Amino acid sequence: MLRLGHRILRDKRTTTHCALVARAFGADGMIFSGDEDSHMMDRVKNVVRSWGGNFDIAYEPKWESFVKKWKEEGGVVVHCTMYGERIQDILDELRKDSKDRNVLLVIGSEKVPGKMYLMADYNVAVTNQPHSEIAALALVLDRLLDGAGLEREYPGAKLRVVPQKRGKKIEIVG
Repeated sequence: MLRLGHRILRDKRTTTHCALVARAFGADGMIFSGDEDSHMMDRVKNVVRSWGGNFDIAYEPKWESFVKKWKEEGGVVVHCTMYGERIQDILDELRKDSKDRNVLLVIGSEKVPGKMYLMADYNVAVTNQPHSEIAALALVLDRLLDGAGLEREYPGAKLRVVPQKRGKKIEIVG
């Protein structure tokens, strides 16, 4: 997943939430551009250490070069936006096109440059109304992976939530 235009003063919690949602719904990692933010990266790495799994996070100052290289290496670029094609209209095509290829989901923070719309293989809308990039990310991942992210195991977890009807229960693993 690529988060465009991270701004330390404005987006620290939102970008952290983007990483957490990406991880929870099945992504393998997050790249972000904009302001370099080692504190945000450390927060995400701490979650991975405690809650397990393999999720990488890295800073990329030149998002255009990163996207171009991704495509050159055969990957699919999916830009989550309210201005794209409705996910329900292109989901079958997207699944088929991305079946044996690496997928890069792209979400913005500040205004997304027009170049991104041109570079993307798919501009996908979860709704054509104003909405959160975090919600768009979750819905696209969930639909693209057919809900598999909800069943994902997290090897190396030190903590795990015990599902129950009421109350909070966290189990210490290992």
